[in-house]
Amino acid sequence: METWLLSRMQELRDLQGLVGLATWDQETYLPAKAAPARAHQLSTLQGLYHERLVDPRLGEALAKASSQDLSEDARAMVRVLTREREREVRVPSALVKALAEAQSRALHAWREARKEKSFAVFQPALGRLLQLRREQADAYGHGGERYDALLEGHEPGMRVERLTPVLAALREQLIPMAGRLAAARRSVPRLFDGRRYDKDAQWAFTLRLLKDIGFDLEAGRQDVSIHPFTGGTHPQDVRLTTHLDESSPLPAIFSTIHEAGHGLYEQGFSPEHYRTPLAAAPSMGLHESQSRLWENIVGRSRPFWEHYFPALRAAFPDALSGVDVDGFHAAVNEVSPSLIRIESDEVTYNLHIALRYELELLLVRDELPLAELPAAWNARMEKYLGITPPDDTRGVLQDIHWAWGELGYFPTYSLGNLYAASLYRAAERAIPDLTGHLRRGELLPLRDWLRANVHTQGFRLPAEELVRGVTGRGLTDTDFLAYLREKYGALYGISL
Repeated sequence: METWLLSRMQELRDLQGLVGLATWDQETYLPAKAAPARAHQLSTLQGLYHERLVDPRLGEALAKASSQDLSEDARAMVRVLTREREREVRVPSALVKALAEAQSRALHAWREARKEKSFAVFQPALGRLLQLRREQADAYGHGGERYDALLEGHEPGMRVERLTPVLAALREQLIPMAGRLAAARRSVPRLFDGRRYDKDAQWAFTLRLLKDIGFDLEAGRQDVSIHPFTGGTHPQDVRLTTHLDESSPLPAIFSTIHEAGHGLYEQGFSPEHYRTPLAAAPSMGLHESQSRLWENIVGRSRPFWEHYFPALRAAFPDALSGVDVDGFHAAVNEVSPSLIRIESDEVTYNLHIALRYELELLLVRDELPLAELPAAWNARMEKYLGITPPDDTRGVLQDIHWAWGELGYFPTYSLGNLYAASLYRAAERAIPDLTGHLRRGELLPLRDWLRANVHTQGFRLPAEELVRGVTGRGLTDTDFLAYLREKYGALYGISL
């Protein structure tokens, strides 16, 4: 590969890193009055990235490289960057800058709307983003389904015609499963009613989890944000955030474990891929598989808490007085409809995703007036989960994704759950006594297996092809549904 092409690849990655840093700062430490300035800065940075990506010289260099005898990794780099460039070359630079500025303004409007518990405050900004995303989808090109063009940016190769049946089938399995579990009588300790969990103690406990899980705090950090996320600039500069709530330690614990799963992936790319297109996950579904695997399959398991509950009780001796590991394990695995997606249980979580996916599809198709979005949201919440949000903050405004303009992202959470179950089953086959390792607090064997089989592969292969190579099967709900039936059938003492 010629030096100029490699240099341009590295420059593009550096610009992405600066965008990531500016975005992370926007969510953590940016002064309130600096929001307009940051909007302009991000618009400039993303405009520069776009200009360099669509540069005709880059197209010529990629075309030349594709006909040369390259190493396997170099061929993958050329393939990945060619795909990205071919999409973005169709998008006018003015639209790229307009999107970046609209995202920053929408983020500020979303925060204000949440304070006022009013979707109307956010509606104009979301409307602008939606208009721009439709324009972007049309610029990318599609076969009549705009959502496909947006989905491609998060889950390459996935299409609505395949995704809709996958999520619908999952939804039809999970609604009755949740109903049967709700009807089963089960005593669960009320650990969070009127109890206080010191935020400093929560913070210390999450840092211990990060260390044990193998997240390198010399190549990353954790901070606090309204909505936990993972960002950063480079595999050796990975930024996580968590959420602290004095009424319960669970948001902090599970946000940290979830984001650590993302962070391990980001830190796990091969050093030879740094500053190249291969230092990336092949899809957000695969990226989410790492966070969901650690948060749920590991983090909500009994072996995990057999090791960590004594330390948690020592951190909160008053709040957890009289609580044993059985009671705590029951509490963190209670199946009960939740208003908030990130606080929902494993059985109902994907119903939250189905709701968002269906609404996004209607919005992108221009089949749902934006003013009717809160009512449509509430109607599906009642239909799928049997509950109705009391206000917009706990309803349509709860997620940050639409403020970022990330249409097409939500389905990747469900795809991540499906991939996670298949990957964990493969890990159980490959790692002797994996359950015993978790029971002893030995998390690195699993981290190392994932690093070798998933993380270091980067973007060498498409997501489903990589998963098939590791597990023997592609995208399927078989392993996930079997996991739920086995775990929750045992917890609730019923047959699922």
